[in-house]
Formats: sequence, structure tokens, C-alpha cells
Amino acid sequence: MAKVKLTLVKSLIGRKKEHIATCNSLGLRKIRKSVEHEETPQIRGMINKVIYLLKVEEV
Repeated sequence: MAKVKLTLVKSLIGRKKEHIATCNSLGLRKIRKSVEHEETPQIRGMINKVIYLLKVEEV
């Protein structure tokens, strides 16, 4: 499986509660913090839900 590096680039303030929960479950709680995940269908669905808040890079 490929890995993806996710970086939170926009604030979670004022976002829908579902989007905040999705970012938190991905491990993104502060702006400019990054995490790496295996690219599974579940992770890809979570990324697609909040793509407007993230920067996504293939590792």
C-alpha cells in the first residue's frame, strides 16, 4: 500500500462538527501538523470528506 502525508492547512474553527471529528480521527488537531497514513479506502474516504482543509502528498 502507498502512504500519504496529510497536513492541516486551514483552521477547524467554524467547521461542521463532522469535519472536525474527521480531522481529529486522522490525527490532525493543529494547523501545519502532519501525519502519515496507509492509503486504504477508509482513509481515502475521510480525506475526500475534508480535502478543502488538507494538503495531501504521496510518500
